[in-house]
Amino acid sequence: MNTKELKQLLENVKNNNITIDEALSNLKQLPFHDLGFAKVDHHRELRQGYPEIIYCAGKTTEHVVAIVGSLLEKGNNILGTRATKEMFEEVQKLYSEVNYHPLAKTLTIKQKELELKSTYIVVVTGGTSDIPVAEEAAITAEILGNKVERVYDVGVAGIHRLFANLDIIRGAQVVIAVAGMEGALGSVIGGLVDKPVIAVPTSVGYGANFGGLAPLLSMLNSCSSGTAVVNIDNGFGAGYMASMINHL
Repeated sequence: MNTKELKQLLENVKNNNITIDEALSNLKQLPFHDLGFAKVDHHRELRQGYPEIIYCAGKTTEHVVAIVGSLLEKGNNILGTRATKEMFEEVQKLYSEVNYHPLAKTLTIKQKELELKSTYIVVVTGGTSDIPVAEEAAITAEILGNKVERVYDVGVAGIHRLFANLDIIRGAQVVIAVAGMEGALGSVIGGLVDKPVIAVPTSVGYGANFGGLAPLLSMLNSCSSGTAVVNIDNGFGAGYMASMINHL
């Protein structure tokens, strides 16, 4: 339940369209729904503007299905990250219109249309191997009500490819730069645009990449102003933060 829906509920009580008992029934599970193994936070959209997101890794398929079921009852749009194909197939039995994105390992359910901002977010990758993390960022931003442009495989090894797409990148309200190897993409873009850049290091790279630690340190040590960094492979975190900036 968001602020608009809560106001409508109170208006219905005020206008005698529903009884106080009916309103109480609607509010009964508003703070959270205790499933025993999880306490689904139905109050989060009121506090933060977005409903709870399901981090599926480490959960059983049964846990994911139950949490999805609880969120469905409130009419929420739903995002599950790091979801498996098996989880998707079981959720599909519960709600047939669920979508699965194999590259991003996300499942999404859209129960209500969100008003999109006129501005957009652009997701840029250094290489094709970075696309799974980039897609997690893009799909996160989209389900949260943003237009998203994608510019993939334009890393510094062939920097002319980046320059050929500068109009799209500079036109965005927020830029998400996703790169593994040495992670230079965030710094390069940060020096070319006047918008916030969210750099995402990925675990793509040979041994001295150290599972994403090398690009993480490169991005943290960037000399480009206006560049911030999220955790290794954290496309979700980048997409969420970009959405918050785009909606300011």
